[in-house]
Amino acid sequence: MINPNEFPTLHLSQLLYSSSRLLIQQIQLQLNPLGITYLQFLVLSILWEEDGLKVHELGSKLQLDSGTLTPLLKKLEAQNLLKRKRGDVDERTVSIHLTYPGKSLQSKTLGALRELEVQLTQKFGESTSSLQPTLAGLLEQLKSSKT
Repeated sequence: MINPNEFPTLHLSQLLYSSSRLLIQQIQLQLNPLGITYLQFLVLSILWEEDGLKVHELGSKLQLDSGTLTPLLKKLEAQNLLKRKRGDVDERTVSIHLTYPGKSLQSKTLGALRELEVQLTQKFGESTSSLQPTLAGLLEQLKSSKT
């Protein structure tokens, strides 16, 4: 185990990694009946807010490269939750649009996750809300320091 006093940043990364995995597992249990994975949910949640994004814009929002994103989008397209459309002017650009089933999945998904949110809030209180600004700031710093 890494000595937290000697390597506080590495220790923080271990804590974030383990916490993230456990939280995602709980979220995934709610998503399983809907037939989507956590990563698919992240894609859909972004498109629910801003439909019609280009693949590179979505990748930027999720910090995913096209090698990871393309198979994910193909799977969602095979599930009839979204459609990919090549640009008329430049065929290299691909935009992503929700289908009707993809749009209608939003209320079911948020309903299932709302139950989990209530359970977690009862368990942890408001501590998760207070951590969000700190973690968002850390994420922005890490993005800007990428080499």
